Amino acid sequence: MEKIKSLLKKILTKEVILYIIFGVITTLVNLGIFYIMFSILNLNKNLSNIIAIMTAIIVAYFTNKDMVFHSKAITLKERMTEFLKFIAGRAFTIIVEMGGCWLLFQTTIPEMITKLFVTVIVIVLNFFISKFFAFKNK
Repeated sequence: MEKIKSLLKKILTKEVILYIIFGVITTLVNLGIFYIMFSILNLNKNLSNIIAIMTAIIVAYFTNKDMVFHSKAITLKERMTEFLKFIAGRAFTIIVEMGGCWLLFQTTIPEMITKLFVTVIVIVLNFFISKFFAFKNK
């Protein structure tokens, strides 16, 4: 039991807890926008997914930059570099998300279950990309 507590203490740092909190908010934005676009406005599944992802990325950038990873970028060049790295990381996970959703939308799994499952995978990938690539402090 002590080993489990010790492991959890190492994993659940303030940064990880904040990332989880803002990740949940970003996920709710993603799923909420997808639901509105697909279920209420009857847009195409894939178009709804793209709109949901783009909206979530904007929310994620500002919350991650300011509240989770406490960006140290000061100059315009530093901020632009950080932003471009963040967008590049998200571009990669958009491909993962779009591909995963497209693939699983072909099955009998309900769309919202598919979307939630793929989103969890993307959240984990995004943490590591943000921490070790986009917002890496020198």
